[in-house]
Amino acid sequence: MTTLPILYSFRRCPYAMRARLALLVSGLACEWREVLLRDKPAALIAASSKATVPVLVLADGGVIDESIEIMRWALAQHDPEGWLAGDDDALIAANDGPFKRHLDRTKYPERHSEDVAAHRAAALAMLGVLEARLAETGDLCRAGPALADMAILPFVRQFAAIDPAWFAVQPLPHLHAWLVRHLAAPLFARAMERRPPWKPGDAPVRL
Repeated sequence: MTTLPILYSFRRCPYAMRARLALLVSGLACEWREVLLRDKPAALIAASSKATVPVLVLADGGVIDESIEIMRWALAQHDPEGWLAGDDDALIAANDGPFKRHLDRTKYPERHSEDVAAHRAAALAMLGVLEARLAETGDLCRAGPALADMAILPFVRQFAAIDPAWFAVQPLPHLHAWLVRHLAAPLFARAMERRPPWKPGDAPVRL
């Protein structure tokens, strides 16, 4: 029996979302272990001392516990839609660094004694950069989805959901269209399927 890679994931985590998207589009078989972040299984903690999702345990025992590296690893194995041609390091770093910081301080004001309005405005300004790029080709790096789109999409989705009415009236027509199009795609629906939390002894569930 062939040992499959094992993905420890949490449905609503944007980092885990983008890992699932890349694994799904690659077509690689892997086992999906959905976890509860408030009750992390010992197997996840043993695999990665960070104990955060996503974690991918490879068939040879190797471990990848950074979501963007899981994406790049999966696509390096098989990239049928050419997503790696749209891997923009700087754009993804801006998303994962400053944009994520502003997003968290807008979404969770009770955790941060800072100016929420200022962080929301700063995040919106960064979305303006995406808007300008989307105006050119419809996606972030080319005409068609690629790695950068799927690495950033879950975080824009999370920001939009903080105050949907406010977000809907922001002057970002290309970003709105991009978000709606990708969230309605069958790939995203597959990535967001609900799975029961994994327990030791459960039968393997394929991604």
